[in-house]
Amino acid sequence: MAFLKTILVILLIYYLIKILAKMFAPKIFGYAARKTEQHFKEKFGEFAQQQNQPEERVGEVIIDKKPSHKKSSSKQVGDYIDFEEVD
Repeated sequence: MAFLKTILVILLIYYLIKILAKMFAPKIFGYAARKTEQHFKEKFGEFAQQQNQPEERVGEVIIDKKPSHKKSSSKQVGDYIDFEEVD
């Protein structure tokens, strides 16, 4: 008889959780969606502010930094290897 009560309690808890999930899941997912939307709006706002810098006139050249001069590579790239055919 105790085994039957245990099975019934487990089934009751399972269906109770299932019903509560149907009731509260849309609210939880809606909350998560709003928070995610808010997060993306904040990040996009920062991006948009960076993009809204003063506009430059057409043809105007602006140099932000001086290019670094890299050491030119040597003319000798590698060693020449002479292969011979071996029979």
